[in-house]
Amino acid sequence: MLDPKVFKAYDVRGIYERELDEAGAEAIGRAYVEQFEPRKIAVGRDMRLSSPTMQEAVIRGATAAGCDVLDIGLVGTEMVYFAVGSLGLEGGIMVTASHNPKEYTGMKLVRRGALPVGGESGLFDVRDRALASDKLSQALSAPGSVEAHDIWPAYVDRVLSFVDTAAIKPLKVVIDAANGMAGAMLPPVLERLPIEAVRCYFDPDGSFPNHEPNPLLPENREFIVRKTLEEGADLGVAFDGDADRCFFVDDTGEFVPGDFVTALFAEIFLAREPGAKVIYDVRASHAVPDTIERAGGVALVSRVGHAFIKARMRKDDAAFAGEVSGHYYFRDFSQADSGVIPFLLMLELISRRGQKLSEILAPLRERYFITGELNTPVGDVALKLQELKERYGKEGTVSHLDGLSVDAGEWHFNVRPSNTEPLLRLNLEATSQELMEEKRDEVLAVIRS
Repeated sequence: MLDPKVFKAYDVRGIYERELDEAGAEAIGRAYVEQFEPRKIAVGRDMRLSSPTMQEAVIRGATAAGCDVLDIGLVGTEMVYFAVGSLGLEGGIMVTASHNPKEYTGMKLVRRGALPVGGESGLFDVRDRALASDKLSQALSAPGSVEAHDIWPAYVDRVLSFVDTAAIKPLKVVIDAANGMAGAMLPPVLERLPIEAVRCYFDPDGSFPNHEPNPLLPENREFIVRKTLEEGADLGVAFDGDADRCFFVDDTGEFVPGDFVTALFAEIFLAREPGAKVIYDVRASHAVPDTIERAGGVALVSRVGHAFIKARMRKDDAAFAGEVSGHYYFRDFSQADSGVIPFLLMLELISRRGQKLSEILAPLRERYFITGELNTPVGDVALKLQELKERYGKEGTVSHLDGLSVDAGEWHFNVRPSNTEPLLRLNLEATSQELMEEKRDEVLAVIRS
């Protein structure tokens, strides 16, 4: 089974068996190799119940097309990126549906250098080839080989190289792995840290018996907030399913927005590399460019999505990039995103500052008032964006880099369409709580009218 709609803007994702099954996965593995002609790739999988057989199918398809495969087994998504970058491979495929509910399967595809394959960089060509798979040539007389490879020791060394572990204090940290890949990835890292880790849901289990592995949804954050407060912890950290994103809760149980995290990390990288370039996405709080510029860096705004951010990082040789959605990218990690590196950076940041995280964040929270992302289903996306432009275009500077952005000085917003459904996503910020609430309600009224 291979429903064409499983091919999204940045990856492949669909309901297992109903939209995508092993035959579809085999066709994708083969089509990927025929499209890009890599000689050797890495293939890994997450803990979903369907992932072992889906990974086998991808490998079957790739080797049938003549490609050699390093099977790196049960890993987080960033470990495939790391394997491709560090071993000089020509590509990689991760079998994962990231933070989606348990009935989903999918995959993330990359080329040499861990550069993502998205809709604008070959994914739809892979789709077309895969859908025509009944017309594919017969298996090659010399299929590719499969070799198991243990990427773990090198990976653990690499992520730990981003911090000075000797500077990390014995903080008390609650970690919610959500029965995802963080439960496998963190133990060998934690062994080398002095922190007191309260480990929650560390058993990788694709049935997700406790809650969905998507910390962006408030209902999935209730546990980490409550547990952080109960434990009197210095920090709470929640990971998504494939562990390429992590989310923070401060010592008061308050969720830390991804743009504030980006601002804090930007300061770290600019202290290490004065004048460096740092990339942020169009949804972000002004806290991000303000902080970057104050720290002597060059702030570069990008479209949302890892395919765009990673390409921009290469083009501009940026040291670091952060997205509101909790993706953080590192030049010295093949320009790829990681969930474990931000976890380590936050431990070092709190340790070095000698302050509680809530105290470190206070200057940002007192100055920047943000809505977070507010989603609204709309009948006609293009018409509604035009209506918003006509209504607010005269109030400030307009940008169409990604959806519609309007900056009116005291407040600004971005509204962009979802890649997968008829939704508009609003992110708005103002210089006071009152103005933020007033403008939020006003813009939402236009969107929902």
